[in-house]
Amino acid sequence: MASTLPDRPQSDFPAGPAGPRPQPSPPPQQERNGRVEVHGIDHIPDTERRGRARELFAVWAAASVNYLNLVVGGALVLTGLSLWQAFAVVVVGNLFWLSTGLLAVSGPAAGAPSEVITRAMYGVRGNRVNNAVTGWMISVCYFALNLAAAAVAAFSLAEQVGITPNIPIKITIVIAIVVVTLTISVYGHAMIVRLYLPITLALAASFAVVGYAVLRHADLGWSQPEPLTGGGLWAAVLAGITLIGSGPLSYTTSADFSRYLPATTSPRAVLGWTAFGGFLPSVAVGGLGVLGATAVDMTDPQAALQKILPGWFNPIFLLSLVVGTIAVNALTAYSAGLALQAVGIRIRRTLSVLVDGTVAVALTLYALLVSNFLDTVSNVLQLTVVLLGPSTAIYAIDILLRRNHYDGRALTDESPGSSFWYRAGVNPAGALALLAGVTTSALCVDTLYTGPVAALTGVDLALPVGIVVAAVVYALLMRRTVLRQRA
Repeated sequence: MASTLPDRPQSDFPAGPAGPRPQPSPPPQQERNGRVEVHGIDHIPDTERRGRARELFAVWAAASVNYLNLVVGGALVLTGLSLWQAFAVVVVGNLFWLSTGLLAVSGPAAGAPSEVITRAMYGVRGNRVNNAVTGWMISVCYFALNLAAAAVAAFSLAEQVGITPNIPIKITIVIAIVVVTLTISVYGHAMIVRLYLPITLALAASFAVVGYAVLRHADLGWSQPEPLTGGGLWAAVLAGITLIGSGPLSYTTSADFSRYLPATTSPRAVLGWTAFGGFLPSVAVGGLGVLGATAVDMTDPQAALQKILPGWFNPIFLLSLVVGTIAVNALTAYSAGLALQAVGIRIRRTLSVLVDGTVAVALTLYALLVSNFLDTVSNVLQLTVVLLGPSTAIYAIDILLRRNHYDGRALTDESPGSSFWYRAGVNPAGALALLAGVTTSALCVDTLYTGPVAALTGVDLALPVGIVVAAVVYALLMRRTVLRQRA
């Protein structure tokens, strides 16, 4: 897949008059001094590009050394898989980080975020709908779910230090977590790159202690009382791969964090460091969850793991859960803010991030203090793979068809008659491919409801079917258009 990408792509649109491209200048003053990022969805000029692809490793590692991967690893065993089957599912499901890495290569090529690059797939107006659903709505829901998980860990931490988490205290804790999260998101790209390496190291050290405790108590000879066989086994394996794969597939915005890299950055390096940064810690932490299921009851991993951890470490463990969630949500809020701009709302990126945080706080507080609203949202998000699989496939195929050549300045042109206006602002190829992928995926899903194909086969094939159908339809419909645009 990577072989189709050139090692040193050049921008399709020169930075200045005809002649040699100007050499990058030192980072702009606002980035050097750690001030708030001034760019939103606008094109990043060559003179403001900086950094190396290897910086992406820490960005994605910090977002992957988290509690959710631990929980999902344990859940695989609870569904009936053996230890080695669960380990295999953890590895295979996390291979979808390769797709996250592939999408990230478009960032340096275009000097634009994913929310703008996808205009090439859906058209200016069609992409506004895409960003409203795939970019903003799903991101805010994930933000609320992660915030709720962090809040619960913070409530437990408050109890351990002698603070009773009554309603005012709970509200204060939720707001405090959001303030820290949004501060990182508002300061933006430079702050994320600067902070996420120490965050990665701190979280890795914390989970190393957890890993030591789990390995001490794990039973490597453990086996399921009633092992799964036949169709039941395949159903559990595919469901597990889909569950794990939905994590990296939710990062269809990975170009947001690579767009500041110089246009000459190797696409292979961008793909590799992004994928490796997500894959390695996700597999390690997910594997600990699998082993943990042989030692404790992983239906309530936060409470169960504290029983086998050293007493002095419990507060640190809870704090690491909160920090890990902040790292994930800072990326989510950053991209959601860009998505809100790309929807067509004329709003500064800093303000759009605050809007996203406000909506997420409202959802979280309502869930924690009033009802079980987030349970419903959580169930709905199980269906996001129906949309995320096809949309990721379309994005990936577009990169391969164009050989990762994107005109960043042309992508920012929203006027009728622009290069990516297509027909009335919508690209029929992208719209039809997404519709075909989502429709066939929905027929195969088995989560909140059972589609007719799933009912017939007994297996949830939503993820592979949606990806294949969307990719094939888009490639067939878009090939001539891409050749014409490239010419």
